[in-house]
Amino acid sequence: MSILNQKFNTVHDSAPFSQIKVTDYIPAFDNAIAKTKAEIAKITENKQDPSFENTLEAMAYSGLELDRISNIFFNLHSAETNDELDKLAQEIAPKLSALSNDITLNFELFERIKKVYDQRDSFSLNPEEATLLEKSYRNFVRNGALLNDEEKKKLRKIDAELAVLKLKFGENVLAETNAYQLHITSQEDLKGLPEGAIEAAKGAAESLGKSGWVFTLDYPSYIPFITYADNRDLRKEITLAAGRKAFQNNEHNNEENILKITNLRHQRANLLGYPTHAHFILEERMAENPDNVNAFLTDLLNKAKPAAQREFKELSDFSQRIQGISKLEKWDGSYFSEKLKQERFDLDDELLKPYFKLENVLNGAFLIAEKLFGIRFIEIDNIDKYHPEVQTYEVIDDNQDLVAVFYADFFPRKGKRNGAWMTSFKPQYIQDGIKQCPHVSIVCNFTKPTVTKPSLLTFNEVTTLFHEFGHALHGILANTTYPTLSGTSVYWDFVELPSQIMENWCYEKEALELFAKHYQSGEMIPMELIAKIKKSASFLEGMATLRQLSFGLLDMGWHGKDPKNINSVKSFESEIFESTNLFPDVEDNAMSPAFSHIFNGGYSSGYYSYKWAEVLDADAFSFFQQHGIFSRHVATLFKDNILSKGGTEHPMELYKRFRGQEPTVDALLKRAGLID
Repeated sequence: MSILNQKFNTVHDSAPFSQIKVTDYIPAFDNAIAKTKAEIAKITENKQDPSFENTLEAMAYSGLELDRISNIFFNLHSAETNDELDKLAQEIAPKLSALSNDITLNFELFERIKKVYDQRDSFSLNPEEATLLEKSYRNFVRNGALLNDEEKKKLRKIDAELAVLKLKFGENVLAETNAYQLHITSQEDLKGLPEGAIEAAKGAAESLGKSGWVFTLDYPSYIPFITYADNRDLRKEITLAAGRKAFQNNEHNNEENILKITNLRHQRANLLGYPTHAHFILEERMAENPDNVNAFLTDLLNKAKPAAQREFKELSDFSQRIQGISKLEKWDGSYFSEKLKQERFDLDDELLKPYFKLENVLNGAFLIAEKLFGIRFIEIDNIDKYHPEVQTYEVIDDNQDLVAVFYADFFPRKGKRNGAWMTSFKPQYIQDGIKQCPHVSIVCNFTKPTVTKPSLLTFNEVTTLFHEFGHALHGILANTTYPTLSGTSVYWDFVELPSQIMENWCYEKEALELFAKHYQSGEMIPMELIAKIKKSASFLEGMATLRQLSFGLLDMGWHGKDPKNINSVKSFESEIFESTNLFPDVEDNAMSPAFSHIFNGGYSSGYYSYKWAEVLDADAFSFFQQHGIFSRHVATLFKDNILSKGGTEHPMELYKRFRGQEPTVDALLKRAGLID
């Protein structure tokens, strides 16, 4: 039997990464799938009348071993993959899809759940139990329990195909990201670039056995280049390379995958009785339906567009004035935005970076969590890591009790996908009176330390760290009975509230004083820099809002109607972007083929939720501001009603209990400078 099928004999039941061999995974999955099937069979074969305990509760605790193995495998597939894991993922995904279908299309199991559901008023269920029953019943109906045998067969086929296509999409994006290198051999071409970016590029070149400097499409390499490099031709080259990801005439092209994924999702929704994939998804969201989402996006678009157009003209005039650029292009946006920001606020990201040493920022996030929620992070070295760069922590409360295990993985490397995310290796739950602690991880791609410098973060990276840390707190402070309702197991348009609210502390003097210290002198960040950070927070916010809305509209475009007549990914996308485009279009670039959030992540019909959550977070943070940003009273309300509750109740009910009212859009519009 694979080590993954046994009880881990490790500190805090942590994953034994160093003992897992690639050959362990398939047998482990096969064993755990068989075990899960046996657990389900035990429920369906129970001769007693169906009850909440012998059906719903038994189901909630089934498959825990399989979930644990899946968490380990798929987290490594994102953060530390290789060709072998890629191949295994293609084999494992259909197995899991088939099992999921076996469960949700199991007539006897659904009959038992339906009996409990139909008699729900006769059971004395608490809010969490009532939610588990409601969600379980709806999950079965939404996954085909009411279909006939022929339709169920069709659904299984669609789900198996989708599982493989989504994986393939992600692998193509990663392959394209890894395939590109901008190799520079002339010092002249480095003009304008910060010293840290140059040093990192030199290290990248050396690791590849090349002379000079290498820049890649990994964000810590790509973003500084397009923001600071004076050489416009090279900015153009790398920008176009990023825009061509998985949109080239090669084996990694994702256009066909997109058309297949969207058509299969639409067919699946129709099969289940929904007009579109968006209708299916949004039934289980705060937004409820596509009309509400489109109205929300359109309302914000109407409010942001005049500001965005003003800002774009201002940026165009500025680029004309300082460099004689007559037409602003995509490869000019970040560069001239940074130059204008420096002129207007006398604020340069490079001046800020020395005050944001990664270790200090992380400790700052820990300190803020301690002040707000009474938890402490203690670094440990007695548990396994999947890579030497990963840092591991115990999270303890005021009583010195263990609350969670926390992993942090900060630097880019081959085999790690771009971007930043929070995930979990083990959820929190309570079984037989024993509380299982969550094992939570954040994964980022920040600039690596060099021979002469530690990892110094841009201000944008500081907010990214706080964002992912907010997601982590949602997992760490979870306190629910059932694993399926724990932590971030909430509606997708609610899940960004804990992450986005944490970014607000990055702009506050009281918070910055805890961690923004010069990495050499230890000197506190000067007050005038804090004032400038605060003042620049809404800089070009109209343009940023328009960009975010364009992604939400593209997502709804793909999923809010029948895609069968879409033949060209590029033409379709151009049509959608017509209302939000500021920069001239680039013919051989497209967003969709690398839009992993909606084609490989969990955000299909849900990208709007970033903006939706900004409404929630601006409203929620204004409550903190009224009482003090370190108010333990407000923090306790937030912890008890939002962070600890997971998906145990409807999010609007939880929000109103925390805030005393429904959120309004005003706080967001004020913060963004879009209204007075």
